[in-house]
Amino acid sequence: MKLLFSLKKTLPIMAMAILLFVAPFAGQAEASKSDSIIETATSLKGIKYRYGGTTTSGFDCSGYVNYVFNQHDIKLPRTSSGMYDSGTAVNKSDLETGDLVFFNTSGKGVSHVGIYIGNGEFAHASTSKGVRVDKVDDPYYWGKRYVGAKRIADVNAVAVAN
Repeated sequence: MKLLFSLKKTLPIMAMAILLFVAPFAGQAEASKSDSIIETATSLKGIKYRYGGTTTSGFDCSGYVNYVFNQHDIKLPRTSSGMYDSGTAVNKSDLETGDLVFFNTSGKGVSHVGIYIGNGEFAHASTSKGVRVDKVDDPYYWGKRYVGAKRIADVNAVAVAN
C-alpha cells in the first residue's frame, strides 16, 4: 500500500519534470526550418542574374526562390505569378521569415518574387545586381511596387514533421 501511495506521488512529479525539460524545445523544429531557408537564401548572395536561370550559375527571381525552397524539399510553381496564386495571403504587417513577397516591376501585375528574411528585408535575384538583400519598404523602388505576400504551408508542415 505504501508503494502504491509513493507511486501516485512520484509519477505526477516525474511527468511535470519531463514536461518542464521538453517544453523549451517545443516549436524549435518550425523555427529551424524557416531559419534554414533563410540561411540558404542569404548564402547565395552575389550570384549573377540570368534570365530563366535556375542554378547557381545564374538565377532569375523565381528560379532563385525555387532553388532555395527545393533545397528544403518544398516544391513551388516555376513563375512568380504561379507562386502568387499559391499559398495563403499574408498582411505586410504579419510577415514571417520564409514568406514570399511579390512586386510589380513590369506594370503588368506580379512580375517579381523574393523571400522575406526578417527585419523588413527580403532576398531576391535582381536583374541589375544578382542575388541580394533589399528592404521591402524601400521608398525609391520596392516599396512602391509591393503587391503582397504569401505563406507557403510546407515551410511549417515539413518543419513539424521533422
